Amino acid sequence: MVTGYLRTGEEIYEESFRIIRAETNLARFPADVSRAVVRMVHAAGATDIADDVAFTPNVVAAANAALRAGAPILCDSSMVATGIIVSRLPADNEVVCHIKDPALAEVAAAKGITKTMAAVDLWLPRLEGAVVAVGNAPTALFRLLELVGETGVKPAAVIGIPVGFVGAAESKEALAANPYGLDYLVVRGRRGGSAVTVAAVNAIASTDELTNTSRQG
Repeated sequence: MVTGYLRTGEEIYEESFRIIRAETNLARFPADVSRAVVRMVHAAGATDIADDVAFTPNVVAAANAALRAGAPILCDSSMVATGIIVSRLPADNEVVCHIKDPALAEVAAAKGITKTMAAVDLWLPRLEGAVVAVGNAPTALFRLLELVGETGVKPAAVIGIPVGFVGAAESKEALAANPYGLDYLVVRGRRGGSAVTVAAVNAIASTDELTNTSRQG
């Protein structure tokens, strides 16, 4: 029998993050972004994911300030929306996901687009100053960029970490190269997903903008 393993949640928690900080190259990240990246590494179980992170220096501060001002979080998938820890949100922020709207299938078919793209269009009335979290669908990022270009309406920050083999890498490169001045956090390449995206959002939401520290948990 295996007997030499850690048995308490506190011990496991502390050892996990000790290992992450010891094995992950965090030197290039500002302190607030570094905390988000540590959580992303933990969610992915892969320290090298940090090497693929691209970001604007103000992304965490912009997202956190928007949340403190009451901005909603607009999510591309139910997995992202349900993973966000609402008790950490600083202003009882609304977490919005339209993907289960029964009208989307008909709208998407009529327009020849994905349901996710149709759902992104529904964000428009609340997009200005919002925090966007995309962890599943590359087409959500592509359509978001189109929408910003068409309307001039801009979210406060975009956490864009969709996963996949078709369009994921390209959508994140498009976000990183956006000409609209959007603050963003991405993981370049095919890797990402809802768990990594949620980890970033939860870390950002629980960052105290005054003391520049974050809650544990």
